[in-house]
Amino acid sequence: MPASSQPGPGRSCLHQPGHFGLRCCKEERGSAVVDFVLVGGLLTLFFLAIIQLTLVLHVRNTLIDAAASGARYGTLADRGAADAQERAAALIGTGLNAEFAQNISTSEVTFQGLRTLEVTIKAPMPVIGLIGPRDLLEVKGHAAIQP
Repeated sequence: MPASSQPGPGRSCLHQPGHFGLRCCKEERGSAVVDFVLVGGLLTLFFLAIIQLTLVLHVRNTLIDAAASGARYGTLADRGAADAQERAAALIGTGLNAEFAQNISTSEVTFQGLRTLEVTIKAPMPVIGLIGPRDLLEVKGHAAIQP
């Protein structure tokens, strides 16, 4: 082997000279910084995407619960459809934000052969934080009307 290709005091190659596909460590100087930045950025984006998905599911589940609770409240003996809307709006205002309770409607429908009160809530789909396109998320809650 030529003396210049052997690792010496000034060279820090860990591989044997002549192996194909391996570069000298000297050529890779600084690549750890680039790897760290790229992997760190990718992990940050992945983490933020998981947080956003969790927020979307939280908003959806809160709206479903408010619609179902409002429907049950509206079918009580001394209550009506307006009470169901107020109850759903109050629950949404407590759990999320009053902006999510701007489009609440009620109607009497036949659901699976029963006369029911249906509470429909249309709310923004949170895309970045709680900000998103309006009326993209629609949930419904049903409760049987007592004869």
